[in-house]
Amino acid sequence: MSVQRIKSLLVVVFSIGVLLFSGAVFAQENTPSTHEPTEEKLDPAKIIMDHIKDAHEFHFFTIENKENPHESFHASIPLPIILYSPSKGFSVFSSARFGHTGEEMYNGYKFNENKEIVAEDKTAVYDFSLTKNVVQMIIALTLLVLLMTGIAKKYKNGLGVTTAPTGWQNVIEPVITFVRDDVAKPNLGHKWQKYLPYLLTVFFFILINNIFGLIPGSANVTGNTAFTAVMGIISAVVILASTNGHFWAHILWPPGVPFLVKLILIPVELAGVLIIKPAALIIRLFANMVAGHIIILSFISLIFIFGAMNKGAGWGFSPVSILFTVFIYFIEILVAFIQAFIFTNLTAVFIGQSFEGEHDHHEADEHHGTATV
Repeated sequence: MSVQRIKSLLVVVFSIGVLLFSGAVFAQENTPSTHEPTEEKLDPAKIIMDHIKDAHEFHFFTIENKENPHESFHASIPLPIILYSPSKGFSVFSSARFGHTGEEMYNGYKFNENKEIVAEDKTAVYDFSLTKNVVQMIIALTLLVLLMTGIAKKYKNGLGVTTAPTGWQNVIEPVITFVRDDVAKPNLGHKWQKYLPYLLTVFFFILINNIFGLIPGSANVTGNTAFTAVMGIISAVVILASTNGHFWAHILWPPGVPFLVKLILIPVELAGVLIIKPAALIIRLFANMVAGHIIILSFISLIFIFGAMNKGAGWGFSPVSILFTVFIYFIEILVAFIQAFIFTNLTAVFIGQSFEGEHDHHEADEHHGTATV
């Protein structure tokens, strides 16, 4: 019954949307062409990409002044620009110097069409600016360190050991035990203690950045390929550093496989270790976090798309769009935890595979020693 009701609701929503859209189209077709010059068309794709990609400021909202656009109010936090060029040396100034649109020039520097800072004299420019992705990562890292050191201090003083945990201990302790019991121990065996600090750091760092990315006006750090690439490369280094001779023997010369098949299998296995596994970590996190933000922004943009065609359509579709936006937003909160878990769990799985033979051998020795005793 619940599935049928959901289907019926979707049919109603779709029907209303079609009716509103059709009315707006007919209204536009019947409008004379002798009107005043039309305003600039809404470009949802550009708006969505501007919100997702990195920037030199935290922009929250804008109150437009149609009579004088230059006097529009922009609620934003400009970030420092740090540049070096052989002709000018180091230059440090606020991103507000470029103006809100980024079209102004300052000290011989300006933004090009790709939003990259270039010099007027065409000399090389080395950009060390603190973009919103960098600033948000620093904030997330600071919060992570302060949170964990504060909790560790409580445990050191006996709180949570001889007494019941208090404050953030009640929130963090179940998560730590979950990562330990359901991620580290099943995948890493007797070496779980060695890798648990890394796994916990990865999990909480990704989780905090995922949650920060849901705050309006913040940066979508985990939806940036540079961030996920670095996280994936670091995990790849840890995975490769954990390998042993038994692992490489099976990769470089698979046992029990015909010679001609080995010629095909060896490159595939090497690609799996060096490329496919890191790419799985990088692309999965990036794609899922970007997709959620795009869906949310798309539902919000629908209000303005319908409103640009017909004000009644815009107001009529607003409740539907807002409901779907809130629904997807709550799903994104769940996805923030799920993606942090998946990245951490896959990292643990890949690390465990890198010393799988050694792990089996160690367990065999333990069973043999127990039997002997």
